[in-house]
Amino acid sequence: MLSRIDPMVRLLLLAIVLASLVPATGSGRALAQAISNAAVFLLFFLNGLRLSRTDVLRGLGNWRFLLVIALWSFGGLGLVGMGAAKLMAPAVPPLVALGFLYLGTLPSTVQSATAYTSMAGGNVAASVVAAALLNILGVFLTVPLFSLLGGGAEAQLGAGGLVKIVLILVLPFVLGQMLQRRGGRFVQDHPVFIRWADRISIAIAVYVAFSGAVEQGIWSMLDAPGWGWLLLGLAAMLIVAYGGAWLLGGAMKFGRGDRIAFLFGGAHKSVAMGAPLALVLFPANSAGLILVPLLIYHLLQLVVSAPLANRLSAPHS
Repeated sequence: MLSRIDPMVRLLLLAIVLASLVPATGSGRALAQAISNAAVFLLFFLNGLRLSRTDVLRGLGNWRFLLVIALWSFGGLGLVGMGAAKLMAPAVPPLVALGFLYLGTLPSTVQSATAYTSMAGGNVAASVVAAALLNILGVFLTVPLFSLLGGGAEAQLGAGGLVKIVLILVLPFVLGQMLQRRGGRFVQDHPVFIRWADRISIAIAVYVAFSGAVEQGIWSMLDAPGWGWLLLGLAAMLIVAYGGAWLLGGAMKFGRGDRIAFLFGGAHKSVAMGAPLALVLFPANSAGLILVPLLIYHLLQLVVSAPLANRLSAPHS
């Protein structure tokens, strides 16, 4: 039964359990943060090696699809997240409520959106390029958008935060692109290693962030009704994300393949971007609380996407 659960889901759950039992606090947090920064650097370096410049240029030709999915992912769901944050504020801790806004302003996933697009018979090439470009845009758009919609109360980026974003997220990606001719073959020849390097890097970032949430008392802050409201809010956001993406794809008269790619790319949210970026933007104790909606949403989107992809892959009239 456990083997059927997505490996990324298992690692996220392990990171949450480990942070709950043995959180990184005090002097241990500095070491854990340094390890996390190194892992995130590796993650974005590998992303730079993996994303072919040829594929990027080819995908840019489908500018209409890319423009609409970017507006939906950042703008549409950003506004949905802002509304959800206000509605959830009376029921959950303030930073957890703010996490709904942070969730809404994040880009799509790369791996899972593409995998489910492929399972459903959608346009995989469009999915790969859109998700990759959305993640590049997310480095530059998520922070100002979150600050704008949230009134700038929590996202105090400043010069130091900007330098961290450049050094930990942008620089390794650029290096990966520059070394693509030398390192691209390694990425192609070792797909299993690359996948696990991705997953472990994300899990480390989640462990460090959630350790801060545990230190702040996340398990006592949210009682049973609080968890119920949190899950209800996330379920509503999932319905809006998937339903809105499917309807918008139809309204734009995308072909079935593009519409399926738009559905998963437009509804998914990336913990691979969200966890590292939160550690750059916020103190560790705040980052953990803000990440709670994203972590649960990420798990739920995988649960929802599997049967949805199977249904869409069935013969249709």
